[in-house]
Amino acid sequence: MTRPTALCDVRPAVGRERLLTDLVPPRHFEGASFASYVPDPAHPSQQAAVERLAEVAEQLTAPARGLGAILRRRRAVPPAVYLDGGFGVGKTHLLAALAHALGPERAAFGTFVEYTNLVGALGFAATVDALGALDLVCIDEFELDDPGDTVLVSRLLRELADRDVALAATSNTLPDALGEGRFAAEDFLREIQALSARFEVLRVDGEDYRQRAVVTDAHPLPDHVLVEATTHRAGATCDFLDDLLEHLRSVHPSRYGALLDGVELVALRGVRTVDRQDDALRLVVLADRLYDRGVPVLLGGDERTALFTAQMLAGGYRKKYLRTLSRLGALAQEGRELVTAGTTGAPTSA
Repeated sequence: MTRPTALCDVRPAVGRERLLTDLVPPRHFEGASFASYVPDPAHPSQQAAVERLAEVAEQLTAPARGLGAILRRRRAVPPAVYLDGGFGVGKTHLLAALAHALGPERAAFGTFVEYTNLVGALGFAATVDALGALDLVCIDEFELDDPGDTVLVSRLLRELADRDVALAATSNTLPDALGEGRFAAEDFLREIQALSARFEVLRVDGEDYRQRAVVTDAHPLPDHVLVEATTHRAGATCDFLDDLLEHLRSVHPSRYGALLDGVELVALRGVRTVDRQDDALRLVVLADRLYDRGVPVLLGGDERTALFTAQMLAGGYRKKYLRTLSRLGALAQEGRELVTAGTTGAPTSA
């Protein structure tokens, strides 16, 4: 039988320009706009947030006329907004809509992790220079659980604000029962310290529009199903988890997006409990890039095996791991639907 394509065979080479041009809203939100956001009448703060962000977009896109207008703009404090709300109320949709209103030439959109990876790849000064040339920087899922990275990104925001770059952010939240992590404005403002007075908090109340709990179980498929589903299928890859984890150690996380170029289906064989924290965090980044691109996943392994250890799920990176379980669970469900529909086994390329 022909061996399926593997992610382990891919050695992505990513230049500075690619890292920067990748800072756009993910595929899932490529059509997001203020008009396509549907506020819940039961929660007026949603409509208020839309209106305020539309004002910010108008302020940033309004043409400046004459030297006086340019000087006034330079003297004005650039807007900085923080969307504070629960899981599934549309914060990322609104943030993406704001970025789209300016366009990729003037706005950057990325997750907290993408910006920390960018600094790691380019260096801090080069990152400030590149982002400082834009009008707006959007940071989705600002991480409040990693002190070192939080200080790094807070410093980055301060440098950008000093260069008159407008800022917009959300923070990571959990869909837990009684609101753990539900509203994080105070934590966010405390972590950004010197910039806290500049940020305007926009509360976005509401219920989770997805109305789904965190997915922590994705029933595995037999090995032969994964191999058959990915062999001869264009854009499909199949790897053993251990091999992929070893490969990810040799690839900078800023290149995980490029690792998935052209990939439409990912199969992972031999899924087991990941017991190394560094491997687990790499898997978190990969899962985020898979989710951003809407790539279905097929998982194979032992039904009784948890992906992360109980210690990890109770530790400082708990939110990251639960988000990964939720996202992989959703992508695995999409993968199972492909298999049960009988579409993955049909050859689509020579």
